[in-house]
Amino acid sequence: MATEVKNGNGKATDKPASEKISSTSPATAATAPATSTAPEKSQGKAGLEDIVAATSKICFIDGDEGRLVYRGYDIHDIVNGGACFEEVIYLLWHDKFPNKSELADFRKLLSQHRRLPREVVAHLYTIPNNAPPMEALRTAVSELALYDDDERMTPEANYLKAVKLLSQTATIVAFDDCIRNERDLVQPDPSLSHAANFLYMLTGKVPDDELVRFFDICLILHADHELNASTFTARVIAATLSDMYSAITGAIGALKGPLHGGANEQVMKMLVEIGDPSRADGYIKSAISEKKKIMGFGHRVYHTEDPRATHLRKMSEAMGERIGNMKWYEMSRRIEAFILQEKKLYPNVDFYSASVYYLMGIQMDLFTPIFAVSRVSGWTAHVLEQYSNNRLIRPMAEYTGPTHEKYVPLESR
Repeated sequence: MATEVKNGNGKATDKPASEKISSTSPATAATAPATSTAPEKSQGKAGLEDIVAATSKICFIDGDEGRLVYRGYDIHDIVNGGACFEEVIYLLWHDKFPNKSELADFRKLLSQHRRLPREVVAHLYTIPNNAPPMEALRTAVSELALYDDDERMTPEANYLKAVKLLSQTATIVAFDDCIRNERDLVQPDPSLSHAANFLYMLTGKVPDDELVRFFDICLILHADHELNASTFTARVIAATLSDMYSAITGAIGALKGPLHGGANEQVMKMLVEIGDPSRADGYIKSAISEKKKIMGFGHRVYHTEDPRATHLRKMSEAMGERIGNMKWYEMSRRIEAFILQEKKLYPNVDFYSASVYYLMGIQMDLFTPIFAVSRVSGWTAHVLEQYSNNRLIRPMAEYTGPTHEKYVPLESR
């Protein structure tokens, strides 16, 4: 895995990897004058912002132009062209779109691995009903490794693990929701697409084509997003040559954090609290004056509109028209306009996905698990890429504490 770091002026350095985070090498530090604190280092920003930590062919983001590109294909072309989620998974894993025959074979392969080991299903019944769905998902995905007898680290073995994780993550989320809400389990239907099958397992009803298409687009839009926190976590774990299940379990743990996943759930809770479009401006104005964070706006990478929000906005409107309830869309539009005028911030992927999922009848506590159902396609693509050209990821920390304290024996303290 190649590593590149930008200096304070945003220019890429050509120093050896061991010098790219710290400007003071061990040799230099050994001869430096004694001080009470570590020498100052001005390398990078907090949170690794603007630090280029990997090279990848999977996903490209142009934050200034608002572009999201999977393997060279613009997200707008993918969505508007009618691609399904399985085509996008294939693209992320194979670096090309499948033809009809390849897509049929790929769909068959995915559908063959949707069923969970019976021991995992039994364990889902033992998880407390009040446990957050993301915790149940993290636990169950980790447990899948216990029932995969193939411990090889060959490309073929890891590819099949990716297939199982992609297919079974959706089943885990749907089964856990059924169990928590005391509904009968709905077994996977191999005749349905990935999107249709998930909605079927969740509701017990085969969804119509329009709803499947909307959900397909949601999965496509969330499939990958370069080196975000969960993807970076997956690659760091994979770089140790730990197994695929460990890498994805770690990624789920990172996604569970409220600064990464969960924002769309908070957006929907805010919309429900506002209650009516006529109250939106006053609510947001009050929240801003009280310096409260408005979830669903702004992005670390995008300096203009998030291209995913463009499609989700349209789907929020279409879903409102579909069920005859425009309240959530109209409220969202008013909030968007107010925030843009007052704070010059654009909506991100979380803002409109909240109302889209809610209008689909999906409960708020499933919003982040559904993020994982989609993003596991990108996580596994990155893990496979990491394995293919691996190097242990071991950055350096900028130490800011004392360096020459004198040890005092316990009896003298």
